[in-house]
Amino acid sequence: MSMDNSIYFQRTALVAGSEMMKILPQISVLVFGVGGVGSWCVEALARTGIGKITIVDPDDVAPSNINRQLPAIQSTIGTPKVEALAQRLRQINPDAEINAVQGVFSVETEKEYDFGKYDYVIDAIDSLPDKALLILKATDPASQPRRAFFSSMGAARKISPEKIAVAEFWKVQGCPLARALRNRFKKNDTYPKKKFKCVYSPETIPSHNINGVEQAVNGTFAHITGIFGLTLASLVVKDLYSHTNTKQQQ
Repeated sequence: MSMDNSIYFQRTALVAGSEMMKILPQISVLVFGVGGVGSWCVEALARTGIGKITIVDPDDVAPSNINRQLPAIQSTIGTPKVEALAQRLRQINPDAEINAVQGVFSVETEKEYDFGKYDYVIDAIDSLPDKALLILKATDPASQPRRAFFSSMGAARKISPEKIAVAEFWKVQGCPLARALRNRFKKNDTYPKKKFKCVYSPETIPSHNINGVEQAVNGTFAHITGIFGLTLASLVVKDLYSHTNTKQQQ
């Protein structure tokens, strides 16, 4: 971090302390999915001073994204989400290395991503097969990130921020996405090889028909997806804070 830009993070330093501030520019995070949840997560990481951020998402900004996704505004419609977000992150911290990948994580592409190069891997994708594969790879000692893996469960059809919580995957309650993932692992007799934390909410509110038409896509509110994403970022921040404080106390 340059001396010129240190002023941007002086309020962070007052809480984080000098040791954490020294390592933040070297910390690398790989985030899959920068929609309603992932975009807010990445913004918080950049504003914390994380120095190396790779974002992966296949989609362009659509008009329907404006209600909840951070990079979605009128001028970015039709732009790759990763490119719109990368431009914003570089404006927040010009010293950061921002790598934007317009792509997916899947059976066909998994070998393109070396998780061992990153301190943290964050899952904010929706596709059930891809999400399950990502969880298996990120929790395998042979391919896991250096520090930790965190995952977002479903943020749709929720309205109460006070119900959003963090739990180990197998202890998540009331989340249809977590249930579907667990059922998939049991059916395939293939399980995550280590525990990992998830952001989730047990709440589910009814979807409404629009003009008498049943909606195939779950609805979302910005305050919910934002809190999910910010909570994911907090898991990274708290892990780093705990690590540096422990070192100082020894």
